[in-house]
Amino acid sequence: MDTVKTYISESSGQRLDVFIAEAGEMTRSAAQKLIENGCVQVNGRPVSKNTKLKAGDTVSAEIPEAVPYEAVAQDIPIDVVYEDEHLLVVNKPKGMVVHPAAGNPDGTLVNALMHHCGDSLSGINGVLRPGIVHRIDKDTSGLLVVAKTNEAHLVLAEAVKEHNFTRIYEAVVYGNIKEENGTIDLPIARHPVDRKRMAVATANVKSARNAVTHYEVLERYQGFTRVQLKLQTGRTHQIRVHMSYRGHPVAGDPVYGPKKVITSLGGQCLHAGVLGFIHPITGEYMEFRAPLPEYFTSFIKSLEEKSR
Repeated sequence: MDTVKTYISESSGQRLDVFIAEAGEMTRSAAQKLIENGCVQVNGRPVSKNTKLKAGDTVSAEIPEAVPYEAVAQDIPIDVVYEDEHLLVVNKPKGMVVHPAAGNPDGTLVNALMHHCGDSLSGINGVLRPGIVHRIDKDTSGLLVVAKTNEAHLVLAEAVKEHNFTRIYEAVVYGNIKEENGTIDLPIARHPVDRKRMAVATANVKSARNAVTHYEVLERYQGFTRVQLKLQTGRTHQIRVHMSYRGHPVAGDPVYGPKKVITSLGGQCLHAGVLGFIHPITGEYMEFRAPLPEYFTSFIKSLEEKSR
């Protein structure tokens, strides 16, 4: 049965979705969904998510009953780089899906985390993504942070939203990037035809979101370039879309790369090697590094041999 919670606004000018997120201890996106679904009223009337509250307004929110998580904990080995009572940092291998979805009901990082953490995972992102603050693609390897408590999750989610995370990747891309370094500042939106893909969009596309990627050349090979990429924003498929748009798709990328895919890579040659953030409880800046995995170093070695 749904639960109706009532709150009183103590000040004027705050957006309704921000107020609900803070009062109900949920993410802003979760609060927006409640409002969009007609589950929130102000002074007895339904309103939009960008409604500005006045002091004394009565806000009622109908919170849906939590749906039991049907997936089971699975004893899947995971590489835990760091862990405390508030969070953990995991080095995800290539080929592992972060959370259950259509076509991947189990064998995911979430299933492994349920076994590793037991009941100690944040429930803020719902039953399918307990503890998941941000994600990386199935065939991208590397670091991501997982929240154990709701308090830690809220702070980390806000840091991600405000781009206060250090996220540095390495990739091997097609072609020779002429510049030693540069910045790609191009908005990204859902592809207008293929909804499973993202694409660079013009600024007047309603769903377009700003996306900024900084890159630096690390090594050049015959027909390929090894690059370091630092995310200023974190949009879906951002690096893969930006590099493909510039004519340098990530090697092995079956979606944004050339039709003749390097199948031996088993997906894009992209690794999230550095992750840094301010600890949500202690306030300490923490930075973690994950070495390049074997698939990546083997590919580099083959490119070096061909370039001699």
